[in-house]
Amino acid sequence: MTAFPPNALKLIKYSRSKKTNFDFEREREREMGFTEKQEALVKESWEVMKQNIPDQHSLRFFTLILEMAPAVKNMFPFLKDSDEIPQNNPKLKNHARIVFKMTCDSAIQLREKGQVVLPAVLLKHLGSAHLKKGVVDSHFEVVKKALLGTIKEAVGESWSDEMGGAWGEAYDQLAATIKTQMEEEAAQPQLSSN
Repeated sequence: MTAFPPNALKLIKYSRSKKTNFDFEREREREMGFTEKQEALVKESWEVMKQNIPDQHSLRFFTLILEMAPAVKNMFPFLKDSDEIPQNNPKLKNHARIVFKMTCDSAIQLREKGQVVLPAVLLKHLGSAHLKKGVVDSHFEVVKKALLGTIKEAVGESWSDEMGGAWGEAYDQLAATIKTQMEEEAAQPQLSSN
């Protein structure tokens, strides 16, 4: 058995328990959940962006998605038969608006309820649609990167890592809710058409 100096155990315990102010702040934020400041950052940036979602940001959002993962093009019916992103496609614009709005709403719910809660019919639809299209974790990550990239460009100098973290957390929680529903849909026995 190794003999330690009398104060060695105290020093080991102290060094393990020693935390920086940053560590305490992070721990406090985790305990508090989605903070008021995070919610405010998402809501403020949404207000700046939402007027240009249909025309400018929806196109940029899908351009980024396709630059990162060209193979996903066929998952979107409104992109499937086109060689380029159709600039005046109302379905593309609406889909982008829904993704941004649902993520913003998720931030508000995280602050108010501590979780993302979607209406049962909508959640079932999202789980089923994403499962049928073959959406996997890496697709959610691509959408997250495109979402954050689009927001960063849209808000310009207002962008901060903290804002990106807030939007990222809201999106992650929304995606986790959809993934859980996808798992439930996949686990259900398939009804035979016979």
